[in-house]
Amino acid sequence: MTVLETIHGPRDLDALSSDEVEQLAVEIREHLVANIAKTGGHLGPNLGVVELTLAIHRVFDSPRDAIIFDTGHQSYVHKLLTGRQDFSTLRQTGGLAGYPQRGESVHDIVESSHASSSLSWADGISRAFSMTGQSDRTVVAVVGDGALTGGMTWEALNNISDDNNRRLVVVVNDNGRSYAPTIGGMARFLNNVRTKESYRTLQQSSWRAFDRLGAPARAFYRGVRGGTHGFLSRFTNNDALYSNLDIKYIGPIDGHDEAALEEALRQAKGYGAPAIVHAITEKGRGYAPALLDVADQFHAVGQIDPETGQSLDRSAQQSWTGVFADELVRLAAVDETLVGITAAMLRPTGLHKMAERFPARVLDVGIAEQHAVASAAGLAFGGLHPVVAVYATFINRAFDQVLMDVALHRAGVTFVLDRAGVTGPDGPSHHGVWDLAILQVVPGIRLAAPRDAERLVEELGEAVAVTDAPTVVRFPKGNVGPEIVAERRTDDGVDVLRESPREDVLIITVGAMATLGLDVAARLEAQGIGATVIDPRWVVPVPRSVVDFAADYRIVVCIEDGIRVGGIGTRVRQDLREAGVDTAVTEIGLPDEFLDHGSRADILESVGLTPQHIARDVTAMVLGSKLPHARPAASDADTPIDLRSVDS
Repeated sequence: MTVLETIHGPRDLDALSSDEVEQLAVEIREHLVANIAKTGGHLGPNLGVVELTLAIHRVFDSPRDAIIFDTGHQSYVHKLLTGRQDFSTLRQTGGLAGYPQRGESVHDIVESSHASSSLSWADGISRAFSMTGQSDRTVVAVVGDGALTGGMTWEALNNISDDNNRRLVVVVNDNGRSYAPTIGGMARFLNNVRTKESYRTLQQSSWRAFDRLGAPARAFYRGVRGGTHGFLSRFTNNDALYSNLDIKYIGPIDGHDEAALEEALRQAKGYGAPAIVHAITEKGRGYAPALLDVADQFHAVGQIDPETGQSLDRSAQQSWTGVFADELVRLAAVDETLVGITAAMLRPTGLHKMAERFPARVLDVGIAEQHAVASAAGLAFGGLHPVVAVYATFINRAFDQVLMDVALHRAGVTFVLDRAGVTGPDGPSHHGVWDLAILQVVPGIRLAAPRDAERLVEELGEAVAVTDAPTVVRFPKGNVGPEIVAERRTDDGVDVLRESPREDVLIITVGAMATLGLDVAARLEAQGIGATVIDPRWVVPVPRSVVDFAADYRIVVCIEDGIRVGGIGTRVRQDLREAGVDTAVTEIGLPDEFLDHGSRADILESVGLTPQHIARDVTAMVLGSKLPHARPAASDADTPIDLRSVDS
């Protein structure tokens, strides 16, 4: 039996010897590589926090002591140590989540994995413990150094330092990277600490001195090393960063020296007031392919060969992100006003290609979406046209800036939202399903949803040409399908993808839902129900020709991959009423609930976004057996309909 197989909960760690802890770290890394190679997931970050997580669980008593991970993608080792060792279905339907999840374990507290919120959580929990007399409970926040680029972290530190009579330990997991290398002044400061010659010389000379005295001296060195870091840090000037905050600083600590980490954490725990433990770790530790990956050290991988680290994805299709990346470079080459902005996701959003070609015209602001958007408004005022590229789920964080800084000031800023709609394995916090409902309430905004690569190129060009209002181009995760050629285009830019001579059902599709809409139309036509499919291309504001089409049909069906509440279907229905068109509208989209992790297909099936389910429902609406009812047909010579055949 391996050491890992004997660990069913954190307290099983207590009886392990130092050699067994070291062996456990080896086994955990082997387990992570073997399993994540099969399922995909966040490999690099978790390889880097093995010793750190072991030390945290040996020093603190979870769940009585609350442990928070920021962000949660570095919690795989925590899962292994809290009784969750079956990684065979990681991030798959019914399997382990890729982030902390309360439904899995009492040891998981914060499920949301939008960075920089952990210190606010820790502030609140520690205040609650203090106010309710639970002064023996400690809160531990594990903060990746990338999270320190987010403004919420500093807002929280300001409040923690104002009332610091609480048991709160902040562990800075400093690996110099978020996705890619962490940027900004804070990152430069920490990087200086990692590389400062005075610190490294003192550390190495101390170890060499004790090492020459044999095993007892080496053991003594490890035991006192955590206590010496406060002294050593004075030579690096690192304590200056926190001195004015009135928070005890311990570090920097070798994040792969488990004994030193334990000593430092015990000091922080015993301090009885907020303390920061600065641990220097190596992303991808112990796995050569990850360490050699210059892009992001295997931050997140799909299925890979565990021996070589090579991807097993042999798809030759181009991704949506790749199409955007190439087109933005082409546009930037002819328009010198274009600048790119992203929030610590240069490569994931495709902006790395523009950065390689035009390095002075791409800004990575760190995990600071609010700053990115407000700064973009300033760039627009200065005569540039910013293209802000983020995942759709993260635009939620900057809504106020989109509304009050960009839209109110009529700034020409283009937002490119990658991973829109259901994203799949990363779960509730990463589905990009709220952007359509949230952003369409912004006055003057224009929202585009391309259905294929050709439309993405087309609509991106149209978006950056707008200089007096915010524009949005959104597209899903994954590879682009084949081109969907329109039969014709209206004068106001609406594409007619399929036109039926029989005006029964008008299907409006949003972006990549075009394929689904065409499938539904074919099933309806097989039953004698005329179905026309249109793609507005620009879904907000609703083009006039959409209203004109709707007036001629018995019922309108809007299919979107955002939430139904306040979605595009709702907008269409409101515009029809305002225009005096009484055609019924049914909004087909996602429910207003948090969708669990799983494959995209499984999730869409669970919420009824399949051609069979939609066709059956629409058929019932045409027959008048399901609300909303379609208007009566103009002719009485309707073809009999067999509901069973729409499922075929």
